Amino acid sequence: MATSGSATAAKRTSKTVREPAETTVRTPDSTDLSAPAACSKPLRADAARNRQKLIDIATKAFTDDVDTPLDEIAKRAGVGIGTLYRHFPTRCDLVLAVYGDQVSALEERSYDLPKELEPGEALHEWMRGFVGYYAVKMGLINLLRSMMQGNPQTFESARNRMRESAERVLQPAIDAGVVRPDATAAELTRALGGVCLASSTPEGQETSLAVVDLIYDGLRFGAPRNGG
Repeated sequence: MATSGSATAAKRTSKTVREPAETTVRTPDSTDLSAPAACSKPLRADAARNRQKLIDIATKAFTDDVDTPLDEIAKRAGVGIGTLYRHFPTRCDLVLAVYGDQVSALEERSYDLPKELEPGEALHEWMRGFVGYYAVKMGLINLLRSMMQGNPQTFESARNRMRESAERVLQPAIDAGVVRPDATAAELTRALGGVCLASSTPEGQETSLAVVDLIYDGLRFGAPRNGG
């Protein structure tokens, strides 16, 4: 589930490109954790594809084993180690890109789900997607904690984006009367994070999904349309 969001996120961030190789694409702005490090020029389409493939492979690798060697990630992505280092000069750069890609995926879902589903269903699906995001984050948690000390503004920006994403799916559900009106985005993201933090194994992730469903049922208690 953690990797499925990357394909969705690419639609908004233009990280996966299907144009001919000579085409160039613009990179995300500096507030995007997954933006290319120390790179102010747009990437060629083939370079953008390689970069996103490295992020996708690293997402799964770091979720399974945060100590996966970088040369192994390059090998799985089908590129040379030099290509990896051109995009991500350090291991920390790759970790930040993976984390940022997951934030972007959840952000993208907050835009797309309300267009595809009824407000209550969109909120519920976004909440369940949060579990996949956290599964990746848990694999990187120690590295991310050490990086936060040197990049407080970067991570504060990511937290703000998460709260805004939650608000984007929560408020329509409140307006539709399908969840209680006193719920807030900050409370929702804190509750979801707490549930996922307590379940760091694959089996625990399934438990997290079940608890997320209970949280959603709790949000529906007292909702005007549900007669609470």
